[in-house]
Amino acid sequence: MAVLDRFFELSGRSTTAGREVRGGITTFMAMAYIILLNPIILAGARDITGARLSIVQLTTSTALAAAVSTLLMAFIGNAPFGLAAGLGLNAVVAYQAAPHMTWAQAMGLVVLEGLAIVILAVTGLRTLIMNAIPLALKHAISVGIGLFIALIGLVDAGFVAAGSGTPVQLGATGHLAGWPVTVFCIGLLLMIVLYVRRTPAAILISIAVTTVLAVVVNSLATIDPRTWGVVTPRVPKSLVAAPDFGLVGRFDLFGGFVSAGALTAAVVLFTLVLSGFFDAMGTIIGVSDEAGLVDERGRVPRLGAILTVDGVAGMIGGATSSSANTVFVESAAGVGEGARTGLASVVTGALLGLALLFTPLAGMVPAAAAAPALVLVGALMMTQSRNVPWEDLELAVPAFLTIALMPFTYSITNGVGAGVISYTLIKAARGKFAEIPWLLWVVSAIFLAYFGITALEELFG
Repeated sequence: MAVLDRFFELSGRSTTAGREVRGGITTFMAMAYIILLNPIILAGARDITGARLSIVQLTTSTALAAAVSTLLMAFIGNAPFGLAAGLGLNAVVAYQAAPHMTWAQAMGLVVLEGLAIVILAVTGLRTLIMNAIPLALKHAISVGIGLFIALIGLVDAGFVAAGSGTPVQLGATGHLAGWPVTVFCIGLLLMIVLYVRRTPAAILISIAVTTVLAVVVNSLATIDPRTWGVVTPRVPKSLVAAPDFGLVGRFDLFGGFVSAGALTAAVVLFTLVLSGFFDAMGTIIGVSDEAGLVDERGRVPRLGAILTVDGVAGMIGGATSSSANTVFVESAAGVGEGARTGLASVVTGALLGLALLFTPLAGMVPAAAAAPALVLVGALMMTQSRNVPWEDLELAVPAFLTIALMPFTYSITNGVGAGVISYTLIKAARGKFAEIPWLLWVVSAIFLAYFGITALEELFG
C-alpha cells in the first residue's frame, strides 16, 4: 500500500486506494457504452471502395485501444482519466474521410493526427496554449462540460429528445413515457438520495442497482429493444467472447493524400487535430478542476505528460482502426465517486482490457443505468460557476458563450472556440492588448478558420 501511495501520490491528493478503485469502476461503467457504440458508428459507413468494417473486429479494437491508452494515462500521466474512441472524431473518420479514401488510409490520417498532437505536447506548445487561457474561461469550460455531459445523459436516457416544433422536448413525444425512461428516473433519484446522504460508492451502487432493475424490467415487460438505446439490458447467453484482432495494424499513413487529394485530406486532418486538441483540453481542464487538481493559477499537475499520452492515444486508435482515442468526459463520473489519481485509471484500464473477453458482460449496462451519473456529475460541475466573475462583462460574456455553446452545439470544441474568440475580441475592442497573450491571437485565428472551414473549402476547392 505504501508503494501505491508513493507512486500515485494518494496522500498528497487526499484520497485512498478504496476511493480510487470505486472511481475507476464508475468511470468504466460510465464509458463502457463506447465499446459497443463506436463499432456501430464506424461500421455504419462505407469507404471509397464500398467496404465496411467488421463490428466484431471493431469491438475488439475499441476495447484494446481504450485499455492501452487508459493504462498509459495511469502510469505516465497519473491522472483519473479514461481514454477511448472519441465521439465526433469517429464521425469525422466515418463520414468525412472514408467516402474519399479506403479505411486503411482514413486510419492513417488518425495516426498522423495523434502524431501532430504529440509533437505539440512534447514541444510544450500545447501546454503554453492551455496556460494562456484565462482562469475565468477555464472555470467556464468546467461548467460548460457539466451542462454538456448532463445533456448527454438526458438524451441517452430518452428523458430529452428532439422535438417536432422545438429543438428539444421532454421525452420522444413531449411527455415522459416508456420503461427505459422510468428506469432512468428511478436510478437518478436513487443516486441523488445516496449521494446527498454521503453514502460511500453512491454512484457505483446506483449504476449497479439500476442495471439489475433494467434487466428485470426488460425480461418481464414487452419493450422494443431500440428504446433502450445502444445497449439492451439482458443477461448474456455467454459471459466470454473471443477477441478478433483482424483490424489491428491496418493503416496507411499517406495514402489518403493520393486517393482524396491533398486539400481534402488536409481538411480532414485539420478537423481531427483541432477537435482532438481542444476537446481533450476542455475535458482535462474541466475534470481536473472538479477533482480539485487545478492550482490557484489554473494549472494542472503533470500536464505535459497528460497531453503527450492523449496524443499517443490518438495514434493507438488509428493503429488499431478504432478511430482517434482521447480523454473521455465521462471520467467526471469517476471523479464524482472520489477518483483523484492514476490508480483509478489502472482500474478503468484493467476493466477495459477484461472487456476484450467479457464483451457480453460489458454490454449489460444500458444508458438508463449509466446516464444518471452524467446528470449528477453535471450538476456538481456547475458549482464551478461561482468562480466566474459575472460582474465583469469582459469575462462574463466569453464565459457565457463557452458554457452555452457546449451543450447547445453538442461540442466542447465549439464552446472553447467561441469563448477564446470573444475574449480576444472584447479585450482588443477595449484597447487592452497587454491582457491578450500572443498565443490567444493565434488560437483565435485557428478557430476562425475552423468555424469557416466550409467557406474555405468552397473558396479553395
